[in-house]
Amino acid sequence: MTLIERLNIYTALTRFNKPIGSYLLLWPTLWALWIASAGHPDPLLILVFTLGVFLTRSAGCVINDVADRKIDGQVKRTALRPLAQGLISTKEAIALFVVLMLAAFLLVLLTTNALTVYLSFAALLLAFCYPFMKRFTHFPQLVLGAAFGFGIPMAFTATNEQLPLLAWLLYFAKIAWTVAYDTMYAMVDRDDDLQIGVKSTAILFGKNDNLINALLQVCSVFLLILVGFIAHLGGYYYASLIAMCGFFAYQQYLTKDRHRDACFKAFLNNHYAGLVVFIGIVLDYL
Repeated sequence: MTLIERLNIYTALTRFNKPIGSYLLLWPTLWALWIASAGHPDPLLILVFTLGVFLTRSAGCVINDVADRKIDGQVKRTALRPLAQGLISTKEAIALFVVLMLAAFLLVLLTTNALTVYLSFAALLLAFCYPFMKRFTHFPQLVLGAAFGFGIPMAFTATNEQLPLLAWLLYFAKIAWTVAYDTMYAMVDRDDDLQIGVKSTAILFGKNDNLINALLQVCSVFLLILVGFIAHLGGYYYASLIAMCGFFAYQQYLTKDRHRDACFKAFLNNHYAGLVVFIGIVLDYL
């Protein structure tokens, strides 16, 4: 195997060529950095957390594929993943996961404080556990939300070594939002998952999936309104929340008939929902 071929396999395994997951991690982390610093985030922390997001998301994709290597071939969307095709060994994939997580940990260790380092261990545990949850519970999306949102408390502790109420409101807003958009993602695979015995909120919610997703989105926006009130944010921020609601309404329209491609499109649309809130926060502090 040539070097180029191996790099292509690593790219596919880490989804580095499909950055949507990284964006969904990045925007709430940047929300937290801006709010924790009252609009004046440390440029070094912006760099560290941005790199950390891409490293941990890539590592999460690798360990997810390791966990799912025996079932991915039975799911239409995942059948061509490298481990499912046997293009890379499990040992090599695990080694790549370790390298990526070590790199992310070193970033935190060398540039932040002790409390943030301690929180990084919890983030690592959640990232490792998430891929296996679909075998034991219908709430793997909840675990994913907890894992994907952990950059928020870490951003607060890295900025001011505190975990105020704002941090937790943002964190739970992110969890509610993640459960909603990852349920849309799971709706794409629902038929395949039912056949192979994999659990998800899409299966648990059944015909109420869109209603529950809407309630989760409302909960997320409500918590973000509380964040704006406590942080004394203004018009640009609240306008961004209105825009976010517009994206959520569009997603509900896309998923109303539960077609695979439309559900996946709705999932992807959440990138813009997160981005617009980040833009609102930045403009408000400016």
